[in-house]
Amino acid sequence: MTGKEWKADQELIRLFQAVGRASLLCDIQDSHSGNMAVQWTDEKGQVKMAITATGSQKGDLEPSQICFLSPTETDFGYYKASSESDIHARILSQKNANASMHCHTKDLIIATLDDEEKPSQPEPFIPVDPLGYYHLNGMVPVDWFEVPSGSPEMVKTIPERLAQHPVTLVQAHGAFSRGRTLQEAFFLLCIANNSGYIVRLARKLGVNLEKMRDKVRSDPDSLFAYPPDKYSIQSSKVLDFPQEEEITREFIKTGARIFESHLSPFHTGSLSIRGARTMLYAPQASMPREIKGPLLEIPLSPEKSDTPEMKTHKNIYSESNFQTVIHCYIPEAEALSRSTPKGETEPSDRIVPIDAEGSFLYLVIPVLPPRFDFALFLRLLHDYKVVVLRGGGVWGVGAQSLSEVLHHPSSVREICLYRLGALELGLDLKKMEPKKAKRW
Repeated sequence: MTGKEWKADQELIRLFQAVGRASLLCDIQDSHSGNMAVQWTDEKGQVKMAITATGSQKGDLEPSQICFLSPTETDFGYYKASSESDIHARILSQKNANASMHCHTKDLIIATLDDEEKPSQPEPFIPVDPLGYYHLNGMVPVDWFEVPSGSPEMVKTIPERLAQHPVTLVQAHGAFSRGRTLQEAFFLLCIANNSGYIVRLARKLGVNLEKMRDKVRSDPDSLFAYPPDKYSIQSSKVLDFPQEEEITREFIKTGARIFESHLSPFHTGSLSIRGARTMLYAPQASMPREIKGPLLEIPLSPEKSDTPEMKTHKNIYSESNFQTVIHCYIPEAEALSRSTPKGETEPSDRIVPIDAEGSFLYLVIPVLPPRFDFALFLRLLHDYKVVVLRGGGVWGVGAQSLSEVLHHPSSVREICLYRLGALELGLDLKKMEPKKAKRW
């Protein structure tokens, strides 16, 4: 293939660049690691595989570093396509697999390391959080390869794994995913790495992971509030309220802050603003500035088609005067909500701030079980403006703007990080908690 035989589509280039930058922002790549591939139809109607060049900087991709190959032939010529091109080609030959991605998902890798004699067959990774359990179909296969990069064994095994599972992991190397779009492939890797991070935190907190995983296998509904919405490939160009320019900017700015501040994995969580008869709604709240999600205007009244996520927003508005609602999946809050404090026998019903600002803003952060009473949930939102649902994320409410309500999940993450840091130092949290927290 010569340089004159292809012409890069500008939209495709921008997508590769945006996903590359986002993958660095959420730290699932190093400067040169991983690769991305999509099915691409050129101006002559020929189907090609577009894939990143080997060793290219995913955060600073140049158009010349996106290679266009025949999906049935390997070409490592002028463009130096990834050495894993054969793997991606086989993945993309599967039904509904229009994109694939490989990332160095550090937290997931660390969560699945072992010191067993090699060769070996590692145990699959079992998520213990709702996003991981539902979006990853309950598990991520893990394989060890003697040559863990582009080997014939990988070319055979990885596509086979992805025919049955959305994500698979090469032990000590990284994860591969398949998606209907590149955004979905990226989403799945973010979810998988987030699940690995939660497992790592849970181990540090002394959570009985084996007991949780047995429960996940036998009765997942008892551990999680409700299944998150299925990933939608609805175009990010969907904007139902273009005339509301200031509000649109607020949604985009808030979504970007959620993603950049690690308050929720890519395209998870939700945002809303109450209107007179409708609700302005972002169903994929964690949005990098370059990869937005759809912004919808939907009826404020209940509808049969409402997902549990939408229904929760609408129920909050119908029973209160709140004007804004935000829902995030903060991994640190999920891990802490599962931990049992020293001297106790059950997880706590509160997260108590030990830092100065957290203590000033909140007496405590209430924690409710997965099967929660909505009236109690609403009362706690009135009293504290933010509530953690064990297995259901962090919900916050505001009386005015999205900026106002964003402060709550942002503060919750900091409060959790300080508690986790104190535990790492071996400090006695009970001695550090304000006495007023006992009176909540």
